[in-house]
Amino acid sequence: MDIIEIVIEGDTPGIAWRLPVLHFSGNKPDAPKIYIQAALHAGELPGTALAHFLCERLRQAETEGTILSDIVVVPHANPIGAAQSHFGEMQGRFDLGSRTNFNRDFPLISLRDRDLLIENLERYPAVDRLKRKLIHMALGADLVIDLHCDDESLQYAYIDEAFWPEAADLAAALNMEAVLLSDGESSAFEEAVSFAWKYEVPGEKKVPLPGKLSVTVELRGTRDVYPDMAKRDAEGLWQFLAARGAVRDESVNLSAFTGPAVPLDNIEMIRAPQTGTVLFHRNIGERVEEGDLLATIITAPGMPDGTIDVLAPQAGLIVTRVSDRLVRRRGDLMKIACDRPSAATRKPGTLED
Repeated sequence: MDIIEIVIEGDTPGIAWRLPVLHFSGNKPDAPKIYIQAALHAGELPGTALAHFLCERLRQAETEGTILSDIVVVPHANPIGAAQSHFGEMQGRFDLGSRTNFNRDFPLISLRDRDLLIENLERYPAVDRLKRKLIHMALGADLVIDLHCDDESLQYAYIDEAFWPEAADLAAALNMEAVLLSDGESSAFEEAVSFAWKYEVPGEKKVPLPGKLSVTVELRGTRDVYPDMAKRDAEGLWQFLAARGAVRDESVNLSAFTGPAVPLDNIEMIRAPQTGTVLFHRNIGERVEEGDLLATIITAPGMPDGTIDVLAPQAGLIVTRVSDRLVRRRGDLMKIACDRPSAATRKPGTLED
């Protein structure tokens, strides 16, 4: 295992961040190249734990000569966000300086312009330099896996429709309980990678070649950081790598993915109609029917008519739930994966900011 340390100089004197990048060399030149990163939202640590145990397995494979692909692993992709705390709480999702989501505003370029990402980097602020370094590394790979987690959630993934159903092997390997099929219309990391593949020649859109994949994996919730879970997830990712010919393991035999795969238009984003204390009646993983009681919001404690009920707009599977119990007006409560499109209008791109 080779370790490269990328230094991101700060925008003020005396500050710099170090980004360790782990590289495993493969012995089969035509094997697909792999890029795996975790914790782009710095406080989302299930992926970092997965990467730790996956690298343990990869180091063993390295001694056995069974690594076929070049594999790059970035166990914690956002040292800038990890250093940002406000009143003792890490602010790893949004940059405090620019107020931008760390997983948005990645450059949308054609693949042939990849090297332009790292030209004259000193022109850019630190966060943009970090993003450009990350996506430049990713565009050197064929399989790109961005490990995230949600608040309280099932194991699921955002996968561009262009890669489905070929990517069902990843969903099966990681025992995903749902797949959300995205439209590839945002500047999030995994969609910026797929954009570069689709527009390899500027202005000429094409379907990415078979064998390509750029995906966001949501490894349950932020508090689901346990050794057994992380080892199980690392084993699942190992099996995916074996199935795709990145490592040699004759014992791997993936089962079929049997969960729902629904377009983002079929996701009901359940939001709080008013601010208040939320009392959930249903949990993640439960199937609900139209009209089922999902939550009660106490809007005026102790007062007559001081509550509002939130009902399911249609039948579906509860994929995520917010962990906060004091909710703001229009704050997210749940995501429900449904068989039919939502009646609510949705902008192209991601579900959340």
